[in-house]
Amino acid sequence: MALSLSELLNFHIWTKVEATVVYLNGLLLFVGGLALIRSHNKWTIDWTILITLIGWLCLLLGLYRMFFPCSKQLERNTFTYVTLGTIFITGLFLTVKAYF
Repeated sequence: MALSLSELLNFHIWTKVEATVVYLNGLLLFVGGLALIRSHNKWTIDWTILITLIGWLCLLLGLYRMFFPCSKQLERNTFTYVTLGTIFITGLFLTVKAYF
């Protein structure tokens, strides 16, 4: 439903390469987030809640990028670097928890 409705509302983006890539990135985020939520939707107060939160964030970000592919992208500033660093550290933490 989300795929067909967002494509219908944003039919004009298929003429712009950048918007198409943003849309497809949103589609991948949406599918990944949905898979995480369907397999791990556990709201317990420990580190495993990170997996659920990441699933919901991916789902919402994917929907946003699918429905608004032409919106302004992030600029390179301190906030962007802090956000990317936080994502990296979270991924590192989850990788360590998965293997040890």
